[in-house]
Amino acid sequence: MIRTINPASGIAPVIAEDLEKELTWFREVLNVRLNLYFGIDTTFEDIHEVIPPELGDSSYANCIREFDFGFAERIALMLSQAPHLQPELLDVFFTKNATFDRPFSEFGGYTHPRHPGFLPTGQTLVFILSGKEIGGGLETARLFHADHPFSKFQILELDHGKDAGPPLSGALKLSTDYLHWFTTGQEYRPRFGARFPAQLIETQQEWTDLVLPERTLREIEEIAGWIKHGPTLMNDWGMARKLRPGYRCLFYGPPGTGKTMTACLLGKSTGRPVYKVDLSLVVSKYIGETEKNLARIFDQAEYKDWILFFDEADALFGRRTKIRDAHDRYANQEVSFLLQRVETFGGIVILASNQRENLDDAFTRRFESMIRFPMPKPEQRLRIWRQGFSPKAQLAAGVDLDQLAATYELSGGGIMNVVRYASLRALENSGVVKADDLLAGIKREYGKEGRMV
Repeated sequence: MIRTINPASGIAPVIAEDLEKELTWFREVLNVRLNLYFGIDTTFEDIHEVIPPELGDSSYANCIREFDFGFAERIALMLSQAPHLQPELLDVFFTKNATFDRPFSEFGGYTHPRHPGFLPTGQTLVFILSGKEIGGGLETARLFHADHPFSKFQILELDHGKDAGPPLSGALKLSTDYLHWFTTGQEYRPRFGARFPAQLIETQQEWTDLVLPERTLREIEEIAGWIKHGPTLMNDWGMARKLRPGYRCLFYGPPGTGKTMTACLLGKSTGRPVYKVDLSLVVSKYIGETEKNLARIFDQAEYKDWILFFDEADALFGRRTKIRDAHDRYANQEVSFLLQRVETFGGIVILASNQRENLDDAFTRRFESMIRFPMPKPEQRLRIWRQGFSPKAQLAAGVDLDQLAATYELSGGGIMNVVRYASLRALENSGVVKADDLLAGIKREYGKEGRMV
């Protein structure tokens, strides 16, 4: 009897129902295979006589339909999910070969110190699909070819770890993304850390809060246009043969001019998560580690509707140097690797830099757009000052925002730092924002840049 998947455990009812149906079918296929293999009477002569169930509208069912997966793919997917959903289904593979007093080699599989059950490998899948048939491994291997959706979209893989071994001896592993999607119906959001050095960033602000020149705003609209119409252009219009995949953009300009905020707003307005790459966790002094760290990010982001945002990108995408020693040679190799990954990435990459000229020319030639974020002019600074304060804040009689905007050249981020400082001071003075506190905040901002008021 199969243990019922309980929707109360966190799996939505429609998801639980479809997975329950598919697991019941998988168990019947497995029983038929074992009966046929050991010569036990069964009403079936072939596992393909066990008809897969009709599924509903779950994330798992939608994946089956989207990729037109057949019998073999569905068995592979359920075999990879069984250790997570119902590990006891695979306990039958612990059966020993009485002749040799050891497990059946044809069952494949492995065990793990932190998991008491049987964990499947590619050989386990071969056994279920082919039994004693010679050449069954070749038919199963096609499921893991580079052009199959399992590999192309990073759904299912054979993980060999550090040891190569026979091709089908690798652990059968469903990606964390798809396991999460199949069981929750939601997109998996990787946890920020050393293994994934990119952090999800969001904003509560709106486009009306962004103060930029009209020309800059029009250029930003081009990115939004690509997000909206890119798939139609590439697929329906047949431009995939003529244009590179994805979209690459450079935001350049002084700090605090809205580069990060714009990236967040693009994601918010188009429903795409924005991941800011933490360069401190990416760049490594050890040869090859920087490339591995970046490859991990790009591999994770491939075929997802993410926006990758590289702030202070000069640290990674800077100009290549003349080769004076081995360090320079490997540094240049890192730049070349990045150039190749950025150019072939099918998603959206935004690089932010304070100085456009600091970036390698090979990168700048490959950007679809390069958008300048200038320091705000007096009228723009005035708008930021006016909309920066809380409606509950009271400006003292001596506060002249027009004069502040005209006199002090600050970025939008700098102005908001002053607003924060003066507002905190105001909360200690019955909510009144004083001119002296504003001036003190401005001096603090100027001091950060080594300027005098």
